[in-house]
Amino acid sequence: MRGRRGDRMTINIQEHMAINVCPGPIRPIRQISDYFPRRGPGPEGGGGGGGLGEAPARLAPLALAPPAALLGATTPEDGAEVDSYDSDDATTLGTLEFDLLYDQASCSLHCSILRAKGLKPMDFNGLADPYVKVHLLPGACKANKLKTKTQRNTLNPVWNEDLTYSGITDDDISHKVLRISVCDEDKLSHNEFIGEIRVPLRRLKPSQKKHFNICLERQVPLASPSSMSAALRGISCYLKELEQAEQGPGLLEERGRILLSLSYSSSRRGLLVGILRCAHLAAMDVNGYSDPYVKTYLRPDVDKKSKHKTGVKKKTLNPEFNEEFFYEMELSALATKTLEVTVWDYDIGKSNDFIGGVSLGPGARGEARKHWNDCLRQPDSALERWHTLTSELPPAAGALPSA
Repeated sequence: MRGRRGDRMTINIQEHMAINVCPGPIRPIRQISDYFPRRGPGPEGGGGGGGLGEAPARLAPLALAPPAALLGATTPEDGAEVDSYDSDDATTLGTLEFDLLYDQASCSLHCSILRAKGLKPMDFNGLADPYVKVHLLPGACKANKLKTKTQRNTLNPVWNEDLTYSGITDDDISHKVLRISVCDEDKLSHNEFIGEIRVPLRRLKPSQKKHFNICLERQVPLASPSSMSAALRGISCYLKELEQAEQGPGLLEERGRILLSLSYSSSRRGLLVGILRCAHLAAMDVNGYSDPYVKTYLRPDVDKKSKHKTGVKKKTLNPEFNEEFFYEMELSALATKTLEVTVWDYDIGKSNDFIGGVSLGPGARGEARKHWNDCLRQPDSALERWHTLTSELPPAAGALPSA
């Protein structure tokens, strides 16, 4: 439209858009990848890109850029770790490095949790707050759980922490499995599972440290989210572990361990019984713990004067007592006696719960009988041994005791 000199020319919206949008030949739209430098193997690697003829030669499309280029200024080592849990399903959860040592002399299992690498990101910031927990299987998880500290905002945590199980016997080493789980701690919600490793303890040799660096594995998913199917799944997994370990049903009755010291004193003419500590006791309270104490009897006890009882340790499954009881008796008479040791959970206002017990004497079997015989054969020697507590009540302990 032509106007007079000095008049302002008006253009409708259609003509305005046509002038601004189509002033000449159409140029290709810039890609986001054009703004990231290409780190190709050769100097000529940046000139391609199909129809991106206007892009500089040093720039590359997103599809041709290596994964490290997407991270900007990250180091090649960091980029390799990102590739490790994106490229291979076996390493998608990361790796865990740790040491295991079975000390046969002290009946202890030492777990040294060293470090992890390339863990799966669990938080919105692309990192995680990982910690490690270990369990002995089969067994009550609450009773034998050990846990490291939490490392904040990292996918490559370093712990260097030692976790120790006490009361571990050769029988445990032959059939039990150590489950090591890596989890992400969340303060505002439930902690999240990252991955786990299961190590049969039979792979360990006494007093020889074994080093492991293993990829984490996924947890076996439940067949159905319902609580009933979850419970059935847990029971089936537990029974399967028992079958694989080729153990009898008596293992189901294990309720923890107790460390006892026996010594016959020739000068005092009597038996000195030391209640040192317990480990991995069964949980009897709703909070997942117990309030344990220990009772001892020397049977047969016609006058019912042989009862001794330790103090109560509150809210623990691994109590330390370090208490001693003395039974005045000739060595010849002691050979016909049986020492009954029972562990109970103290409850206020109701009957105390039986946790487990063990009997030492001429009618005992295995380690319990050997400990008793060694005490009689070696007077004035304090002999310490770990014993397995079972759910079987001694005949005279069938009545639930008061506090």
